[in-house]
Amino acid sequence: MTRTTTDTDPLDVGLDPARLEKLDRHFARYVDDGRLPGWSMLVSRYGKTAHASTYGYRDVEAGTPVEDDTLFRIYSMTKPVTTVAALMLYEEGAFELTDPVSRYLPAFRDMRVLAGGTAARPVLVPATEPIRVWHLLTHTAGLTYGFHHVDVLDEIYRNAGFEWGSPRGLDLAACVDAWGELPLAFQPGTEWNYSVATDVVGRLVEVISGQSLDEFFAERILGPLGMTDTGFRAPDAGRLAALYTPDGQGGKAVRNERMGRAILDEPRFLSGGGGLVSTRHDYHRFARMLLRGELDGVRLLGDRTVRFLSSNHLPGGADLAAFGRPLFAETSYQGVGFGLGVSVLLDPVSTRTLGSAGEFGWGGAASTAFWVDPAEQLVVVFLTQLLPSSTYPIRSQLRQLVYSALV
Repeated sequence: MTRTTTDTDPLDVGLDPARLEKLDRHFARYVDDGRLPGWSMLVSRYGKTAHASTYGYRDVEAGTPVEDDTLFRIYSMTKPVTTVAALMLYEEGAFELTDPVSRYLPAFRDMRVLAGGTAARPVLVPATEPIRVWHLLTHTAGLTYGFHHVDVLDEIYRNAGFEWGSPRGLDLAACVDAWGELPLAFQPGTEWNYSVATDVVGRLVEVISGQSLDEFFAERILGPLGMTDTGFRAPDAGRLAALYTPDGQGGKAVRNERMGRAILDEPRFLSGGGGLVSTRHDYHRFARMLLRGELDGVRLLGDRTVRFLSSNHLPGGADLAAFGRPLFAETSYQGVGFGLGVSVLLDPVSTRTLGSAGEFGWGGAASTAFWVDPAEQLVVVFLTQLLPSSTYPIRSQLRQLVYSALV
């Protein structure tokens, strides 16, 4: 176990150090019995780092440990970054949330909705409502992911080459055009379904700004926040955490070299939904910025915009259990709403876990997670390297142990 230098005595910010140590002991067991290769976590409150630790290996086979600067694939923790990029343009008056997406991305004109049939012979009806920017930011557009393996549309996406990535040779613009040719799962605005919508938001950022997504991130977000190790390509192969998946028998993590090494190549498809690699330090800076839209004198968003982003946008104040499609997830949909690019905790009692109403965050496919709690001025970042994230209840246990350390 390696603990790193912190900014403060945990007690000075209302965290019990003995209880924080339970975090390390608990998740060390995941490594010791082979379920996780390694992990890195950080807990801060009132802007002060109260607990930071690492354990296990970034590369089990090479015997190299996880260190403070280890690079992890953050997958869908990219989505909040893309959302912030879009909202920065929104604050400049570049678009309205009610704008039809087809105004900027013509591929989304005249959409059709899946009404039955099979992947080979789908039954389609016209969309009664255009996809609007707000639908993309809230995953209510009717798009999907091929890896869900839940319904016919998921199969259609897989048949088109979209499962864990994109067809070889397609860039972001070409992927968006391809998605525009596929049917929707439902009429826009009528349901919630986790999807490639944030990748489409990334393309929207490109079209409106006139910059590629990586250029916009670097110039407007990553550079100003000092996130020097975050990008669409790992800057240092030696620091990169290898990717692992469960073996399906005893739960031991086994190396996934094909997917793991992809982040070392120059990407053709800039995925605003899941393409970034980052470090604990970098992502913590981004998460701290989300508390009020500003960090260390660098303001990316107005505080009203942050409050708007982190409010529940599901119609009627519904939670994901009521408004979302029944997808298997690591954490409960009960008592959890959705804002712009982030989940929003509505009722901790309904989720059957500790937390604060109004906290928001998201996780990544390789079992990573973060959340921001404005009421407690708390930020938590947990990075690891096991795909998929639904393998173990890491996120709910992390919440239990963090919140029980507040005193």
